[in-house]
Amino acid sequence: MAELAQTGARGIARPDIERTTTDVSEIGDISRPIGFWEGVFAITAVRRALVLVALAIVWEVYARMLSNPLMFPSFSDTLVAWWSDVASGRLPSAAITSLQVLLIGYATAIAISAVMTTLAVATRIGTDILATLTAMFNPLPAIAILPLALLWFGLGTTSIVFVIVHSVLWAVSLNTFTGFLSVSQTQRMAGRNYGLGGLRMVVFILIPAAFPSILAGLKIGWAFAWRTLIAAELVFGVSGNAAGLGWYIFEARNALETASVFAGLLTVILIGLAVEGLVFRTIETMTIRKWGMQNH
Repeated sequence: MAELAQTGARGIARPDIERTTTDVSEIGDISRPIGFWEGVFAITAVRRALVLVALAIVWEVYARMLSNPLMFPSFSDTLVAWWSDVASGRLPSAAITSLQVLLIGYATAIAISAVMTTLAVATRIGTDILATLTAMFNPLPAIAILPLALLWFGLGTTSIVFVIVHSVLWAVSLNTFTGFLSVSQTQRMAGRNYGLGGLRMVVFILIPAAFPSILAGLKIGWAFAWRTLIAAELVFGVSGNAAGLGWYIFEARNALETASVFAGLLTVILIGLAVEGLVFRTIETMTIRKWGMQNH
């Protein structure tokens, strides 16, 4: 025991172990070059374009099997009608008119939502007001207030803007406020340590931290606005001195030009895809993906 104690006190000397390095060339390639087609299919836009091509092929095949152009025109007939109305300027004019009205209503709703959610975060009474109004009006379909819009504002742009604001406001406000509530107390305390409070807290801490929820609300609001606009134009007809896409579709239906009806619907879809792919995806790339808040 005495010898073991003396050995433990001195420590046991362990022999040094020397390992020879291995030539890197013997390990082999740790990565491999991807092929051309593999690289092409890695592009998101290419994969989604292939989905659209597949849908167009299914559409064409089914329409030819049905053989009833009045009820269901083929994709090729729809493209012919679409290009004809684009070349004549009728379809671009309708699309521009609709987009102008939509942007007015969408921007107005976002501005009102920003005020309401800021007050809701800053004060308890603001929270109660936003929660009550959202519970009341968010389930209310926009089409249900069309008669009121007609009575209050008459036929025209103001009525359509009113309906769009209703369809966008509650979805954006609800998502934004939910995002604000999900911001951790650690981030809030960090903002207070820097002397932030009130509006500065909202701008510099809450909005960046809750931006994924805010962007989701903006996407939902855009979809609601676009659908509501087309439906309202089908009812209201001409906005001011020009007709929008909804009225274009309505006139084509009355004239039994089914291919033009599908051309109008195709235009609505293409504009929606363009906004989603160019506007919102660019915002995602420059913000939440860049900040590491969303997986690629």
